[in-house]
Amino acid sequence: MHLRCTLVLRTGRCADRSGPGDTVRATTAARSPFVPGVPLSLLHTAHGHRAPVWLAAVALAGATLAALPVAASSGDGDALPAPRPHATDFSYLGASVTPPTQGDCASVGRRCFTPQALQNAYNVGPLHAKGQDGRGRTIAIVDSFGYDQAEADLKIYSQQFGLPLMCGMPDVACKPGMPTFTRLKQGNRPVNEPPPGSNGTGQEDSNGWALEVALDLDMAHAMAPGANIVLVSSSTAETLGTQGFPQLMNLEQKVVDDGMADVISQSFGSGEEAFHSTAVLQNLRHAFQSAASKGVTVLASSGDGGSENDFKAPVKNPAAIPQASVGWPASDPLVTSVGGTFLCLDGATGTHVDNSSAPAACSTFPGQREVAWTFAGGGFSHVFSKPAYQNTLPAGSTPIGSMRGVPDIASQASSATGVLVRDTAPGATGVKCPSGDPCSSGWYVVGGTSASTPQWAGLVAITAQIAGHPLGQINQSLYDLANGPDYGAYFYDVTTGNNSNPDFPTIPGFAATKGWDPVTGLGTPNAAALLPALAAHS
Repeated sequence: MHLRCTLVLRTGRCADRSGPGDTVRATTAARSPFVPGVPLSLLHTAHGHRAPVWLAAVALAGATLAALPVAASSGDGDALPAPRPHATDFSYLGASVTPPTQGDCASVGRRCFTPQALQNAYNVGPLHAKGQDGRGRTIAIVDSFGYDQAEADLKIYSQQFGLPLMCGMPDVACKPGMPTFTRLKQGNRPVNEPPPGSNGTGQEDSNGWALEVALDLDMAHAMAPGANIVLVSSSTAETLGTQGFPQLMNLEQKVVDDGMADVISQSFGSGEEAFHSTAVLQNLRHAFQSAASKGVTVLASSGDGGSENDFKAPVKNPAAIPQASVGWPASDPLVTSVGGTFLCLDGATGTHVDNSSAPAACSTFPGQREVAWTFAGGGFSHVFSKPAYQNTLPAGSTPIGSMRGVPDIASQASSATGVLVRDTAPGATGVKCPSGDPCSSGWYVVGGTSASTPQWAGLVAITAQIAGHPLGQINQSLYDLANGPDYGAYFYDVTTGNNSNPDFPTIPGFAATKGWDPVTGLGTPNAAALLPALAAHS
């Protein structure tokens, strides 16, 4: 998840942070050791087999790689940066089984969106009413570690919000036509938390990813409640130069090779300059290249640092890349990159603009349904040249020069206008969060482009259902539709706000504009109009 709390990612601790309209509270973002020799195993928690994905002859998007700027020295040669979860923006709300109310959310200065309000916000309801809910399609959620309570938490989330239960949830009887929950798992999940007062890096804290996993699962199921989900997890850490990226990419390669999913959702990333060289980065792209050739759509969150990213080293307090930058895999032309917004609609219903409730960003721009999120990743790649699908942009767009523009699309991301998430992963030591809230014990309001990416994965699954086949690469189709006469019907064009990270005032950000911009891409989806058009175009 793009869990974004600068102090968390750099010190292993978290403190409240205030930005324009955004208050941030987060846990440690962590990874766990890779277990050599542990085979990949698909753990079937449901009966039946999924048909192989439809294979399409898809031309790989042309992507010339530029030389990476020299990174800060790490002292470990070609060691890779560790993938960071992109769900770093959250607040704990309570341990009750019953979901928090809007009053509970307001008490921490936020508004919260339920699945139904989120569906209304992006006009998904008319599709669900036709039975177009992703049924028969499969979403792969890729994260480090996973967590043991994932199925149980998703069950409670589903029961509380009236979503379909899934075959594979505990004590759920499987029935024909029911969506399934399965796992593809590499190794075991260690539960490690830094002890109180620890000065370590926190990279072994697998619970730092649990909320990311819960967010990804909840958002995918909220948007496409009829779709199957496979939770893909590794047990990897940045330990003695053994990084998590190769293991995650190898798992995605297996997903593609074995026809396990129609769409892959990635809520993690690292700054391009954090990689040792373009050759190292190029060697990680194999799963994306295979996905393009086999008709699998790949999505990635654009990040939660605005225009700021970090070098790899030093590990505990990595140096900031001194210029505006973007992260990989979101910058990869073979990937659909997803940015984020403040969603300034009524949190209870998602049906009308509310510029009076928190956060301040919504009241700053009266009448706007969405505002570019301050910490949404976006900008221009320093590695990948501009792909052909970005050669033509809607009128008024921010110009894209010679390098790949990030992101392509967006949806809700800020936790100040966040989504409710259920996470009960137990801590290993009973450690309390700095705020005094017990870590991982119930309901949270969460944000980050880790929310927007699985939301879009659900929409892709619905589109594949409408089309009758997996979509493969969708970027060319998205830009073609945006350049046509119905752009305003397909997308909500976000034209206010920017992603200038207030923690790094010397690093310039980018403003939202008409058409495409480096914060929200082409905009957010009007699903009832966009998805059938995307299906017809794919």
